[in-house]
Amino acid sequence: MNSTEVSSEGLETNINLVSIPGLTIKLHKSDAFIKLEAKGGLKRACTPFLDMINSRLKDEKPALVTEDYIVASTWLPPIPSKVFNRLLLAEVQTALGRYVPETVSFEITRKCKCQCAHCVISGGEGELDTSTVKKVIDEALDMGAFIITFTEGDPMLREDIFELIEYVDKERAIVNMYTPGTEMTPEAAKKLKEAGLYNLLISIYSTDPKKHDEVRRLDGAFEKATSAIKMGLEAGLLVTMCTHVSPKNIDNIPEMYEMASSLGVHEFSLWESIPKKPEDLIISDLQRKYILDFYQRINSTKGGPRIFANTYFEGRMLGCMAGQRWIHLCVEGSVKPCPYIPFSYGNVREESLKTIWKRIRKSSHYRGERYSCKMHDPAFLGLVRSIPESESAPYDFRLLEK
Repeated sequence: MNSTEVSSEGLETNINLVSIPGLTIKLHKSDAFIKLEAKGGLKRACTPFLDMINSRLKDEKPALVTEDYIVASTWLPPIPSKVFNRLLLAEVQTALGRYVPETVSFEITRKCKCQCAHCVISGGEGELDTSTVKKVIDEALDMGAFIITFTEGDPMLREDIFELIEYVDKERAIVNMYTPGTEMTPEAAKKLKEAGLYNLLISIYSTDPKKHDEVRRLDGAFEKATSAIKMGLEAGLLVTMCTHVSPKNIDNIPEMYEMASSLGVHEFSLWESIPKKPEDLIISDLQRKYILDFYQRINSTKGGPRIFANTYFEGRMLGCMAGQRWIHLCVEGSVKPCPYIPFSYGNVREESLKTIWKRIRKSSHYRGERYSCKMHDPAFLGLVRSIPESESAPYDFRLLEK
């Protein structure tokens, strides 16, 4: 439990978030500021991360502020909360070299009415049943995960999605869900809220409905997506509008942000397009600077949704999370370091998530500081090229090591 102290003037609240041998982390909160502070022998280990959080809280607008908590970003737990405390503990573990799979994402179904060329749904056959998904959720939480994300194809087409969302212990993790929005109704949005969904994620690929529909390869997809955003907001969910940034559409970011603002979403998320093949185009360093400048300019101004950019979050702030803070479950149970890396390190139908995580952590490819995506690394892309053309992703990485 958090312990709370109020100063004699009643202007500042001090909340004890973490108290373990060698470390205490407190939250200092007032009408004018919010700040995290560490004390104890382990202070040095977690100070860099706390400094980053404090800097974001000081210099950037939050996604949401209520009387009880602040949502610095829809990708992070509310502050204060028991889930945020788990985030802090995970970062302490990471600082000590004991990496935790903070985010665990699930390809929850193959079903989807869209036919996007960029879809990363895995090959193989079948889907994980309800009991297996629940077992893996339990394992992930026991390992320290505090973010559970349901993704491809369309989770709304899986009959047990509300049951799975509800199953996640909300004192241990927040739950995110991607959907193209084709199946959303006001009743479904309300059920998602009641089940405990934290963040509804809906991708928009263009302000032009025709272009969005072309990407989704589904007529009417744009109208469905924007309607789903509105339904999610009306149901009281946090809603994030996402888009992929490529060399071809980077100039459209400002008008996409204006659309996100007009829809009233809490956050607009920019994700760099990740190459599926080594020859695919990626954005340049100059274009990344443009994204970072836009991110900083928007987040330093009042009004409108906050911007999340993985260019910053997985670059300057944390580095590439694949295999260090993130693992991804494919629809048939294979486990990858992230959705975009085409290599499998085991299957939860055959062994525990913890065993597979240890195998990933032993690989030199996911060690050390990395401030760019592994799929942008020429040496790593050389390994991707070595996958036999006759094989579908994910490819068992152990076969390359023989």
